[in-house]
Amino acid sequence: MNSSKFKAWIHAARPRTLPLAFSSSLLGSFVAWHDGRFKWIVLGMALLTTLFLQVLSNLANDYGDSVNGADNSERVGPRRSVQSGAISLHEMKIAVILVALLALASGIVLIGTGIGFYWSDGWLAFLLLGIAALASAITYTAGSKPYGYIGLGDLFVFLFFGLTGVLGTYFLHSGSLRPDLLLPATASGLLSTAVLNLNNMRDVNGDALSGKRTLVVIMGSAKAKIYHATLVGGAVVSLVIWSLLHYNTPLQFIFLIMGIFFVQHLVFVFQNQIPAELDPHLKKLALATFGTVILFGIALI
Repeated sequence: MNSSKFKAWIHAARPRTLPLAFSSSLLGSFVAWHDGRFKWIVLGMALLTTLFLQVLSNLANDYGDSVNGADNSERVGPRRSVQSGAISLHEMKIAVILVALLALASGIVLIGTGIGFYWSDGWLAFLLLGIAALASAITYTAGSKPYGYIGLGDLFVFLFFGLTGVLGTYFLHSGSLRPDLLLPATASGLLSTAVLNLNNMRDVNGDALSGKRTLVVIMGSAKAKIYHATLVGGAVVSLVIWSLLHYNTPLQFIFLIMGIFFVQHLVFVFQNQIPAELDPHLKKLALATFGTVILFGIALI
């Protein structure tokens, strides 16, 4: 493999999306540490499985958007590898299959490290969740009826990057769940959904042209901005409520430092009139989400 081909594969894997993907596993692990139920092996396998799932999603997205026409002349973000011709459709399809197998294998080991390598109802539940996560990663833009083209992307991101990611990781650490864990899980899901919404606000013109009906295309950019503020604000409020319920020291609220960025970000979004100008803020919002999780976790530890 020559260097240009290698760079094309790295570009297709989109490593800049990984900090956001890792956030839910880290958040669930931080709370498990706080509760004295933490397992290093679970954290390691959760991050590895998340890595494979995120790369799988990115590769499948590259493949699916090229096949379905969303990668067109109106697209604003980084040029896709299949669209540019750096990677063929056949090569991308093979890569999707291989990474899916790696994600499945890693997920099986993750379940075993969390609840044991013996069959139980817990195994069945997590295996079904894993299969659903694989299917979700692939069918966002790929397949005959991609759910990302009918406005369901936000729901699936909230479920898998929020509820499933945080609650599932915590359960694998501890073997238990409780109602208040919905608060950090909701925060993770809302911030991840905000990143997707920002991406869709950036791509609104190209998506509308190709028939990709994201929520932004359906509701319009003006309402999407209000929706965006609700997502970001709801995430911060969820973490604040959890911290109040488990209050020990003012240091628990150190994550609110990121509120300065979130306010500046929302001001920019509401003032923006040119979708292409939102592109740099995608990386910034993803890193701010990751930073919020890290600060929240440091306070817990």
